[in-house]
Amino acid sequence: MKIPLADLNEQHKNLKQEIEQAIANVVNKSNFILGEEVAKFEQEIQKYFSAKFAIGVASGTDALVLSLMCFNLKQTDEVITTPFTFIATAEAITRAGAKPVFCDIDSATYNINLDEIEKKITSKTRGIVVVHLYGMPAELDKVKKIAEKHKLFLIEDCAQSFGADFNGKKAGTFGEAGCLSFFPAKTLGALGDGGMIITDREDIADKVRMFRNHGTAKKYYYKMHGFNSRLDTLQAAILNIKLKYIDKWITLRIEKAKYYNKLLAAVKNIVIPVIPTLPTKHGFNYYTVAVKNNKRNALMDELSKNDIACAVYYPLCLHLQEVYMSLGYKKGDFKTAEGLQEEVLSLPMYPELSLESIDKICSVIKNAV
Repeated sequence: MKIPLADLNEQHKNLKQEIEQAIANVVNKSNFILGEEVAKFEQEIQKYFSAKFAIGVASGTDALVLSLMCFNLKQTDEVITTPFTFIATAEAITRAGAKPVFCDIDSATYNINLDEIEKKITSKTRGIVVVHLYGMPAELDKVKKIAEKHKLFLIEDCAQSFGADFNGKKAGTFGEAGCLSFFPAKTLGALGDGGMIITDREDIADKVRMFRNHGTAKKYYYKMHGFNSRLDTLQAAILNIKLKYIDKWITLRIEKAKYYNKLLAAVKNIVIPVIPTLPTKHGFNYYTVAVKNNKRNALMDELSKNDIACAVYYPLCLHLQEVYMSLGYKKGDFKTAEGLQEEVLSLPMYPELSLESIDKICSVIKNAV
């Protein structure tokens, strides 16, 4: 029996009739660009996050880029973020015209180390992009205080944290903007790319609406240079269906994570992820362990032999990537992040994952390490 990292077929099989009807409705209306399903989905996301505005865009990456562009960044400006994330986080800072400045991470949560942020702040610093990695919300009260103290904007990269809470409030609602991704493998995934920006600032919402649609607020009248970055109507219709089930799915993810933790807690060379106490809630887009003492490659081989999928998010920190060589970072600059890039391993995680499958996965892990 093969155990995938995420089983989209199982999810879509359960929603097949609803999704097909939603697609048929869009096809019958033939309003494929910014149709009414997009507006409906934006309204539902506003309600879910208790946000004043939600603006659908073409991808999670675009959500980051367009949010950052609202701050009129220049090449001399700096934005602090983590080197232990998908490249879109830092890439968006570059695309928006500024320089990413990296900061080491916390070994327990894998998120940016808040004790290190202020050491990176200079007269050139304009903002902070915090990432809720794997679904674990950063300590948003502390990072918000740092941002307010130094008059910096705060953007939240919520690509992996849909539905996560910090102290009872949704991750994505603490900063100037929260950026969501609906990439298919995300907790709330489309059948293609899609993204969303949530914000309580009307000026940001107005700018993003223009940015996403070629810089226009009125058709054929342009106020700024923009993009073609609109959330597809078909994807919005599908996401409207899936959103009804999202809290149930997140609850199931947390239950699976707790079961994993129970089975792996005493396993030598395995460090299990932190599960915070309520009202803070991990979204568990990924279930990620750290494999100590150079055992990861052997474990990956053993999992593969047993038809169990796994993945390394991420094998090379951004400050060591070729694309960022010009920034002048070197190996050893961020020891925690660099150590964890050799250890992290994400195991199968999805709402439909059976306890029997987790039993098998953990049995293989115990035998391997």
